[in-house]
Amino acid sequence: MELTNLTFAMIKPDAVSANNSGKIIDMIEHNGFEIVRLQKVIIAEELAEEFYAVHKERPFFKELVEFITSGPVVIMALHKQDAVNNWRELIGATNPAQAAHGTIRHAFGTDIGKNAVHGSDSSENALSELQLFFPDLFGYSREDFDGENEDDECCDDEDECCDNEKENCDEDECCNG
Repeated sequence: MELTNLTFAMIKPDAVSANNSGKIIDMIEHNGFEIVRLQKVIIAEELAEEFYAVHKERPFFKELVEFITSGPVVIMALHKQDAVNNWRELIGATNPAQAAHGTIRHAFGTDIGKNAVHGSDSSENALSELQLFFPDLFGYSREDFDGENEDDECCDDEDECCDNEKENCDEDECCNG
């Protein structure tokens, strides 16, 4: 699965509290996306601040953090050819009043702040956001990753990896054993 074909998506608290999660997920699947990961969570303030760090110096930063932590959200890793651009097209313009008919924000957003969903705006941001919310998707913990894991090698056609230090790693199963 190529990283350019993955994107991060979030159903925001406004849409979750309005019981629109299922309808939005239905639109996602009917538009050819594969949902690789899906989880309903309440985002901690610290994680929200990291998620919105790009807006830290903007006057609306505090409002963003307060809103995204105000209730449950549904976070997803989505797969599709050209996932970022296809997801951005499906969600529509940030302001639901300007979103095209048939988009998620047109159907479920109420205003520019409560616009139902989030979508990564680039492949780089998608990767960063996926790593932030789904570190297991990449086979490591963000806190443990230092970029120097050259001892880990993929071992089989299943693309499963192991290293010699893991208890369940048998030397016969590992490439680097």
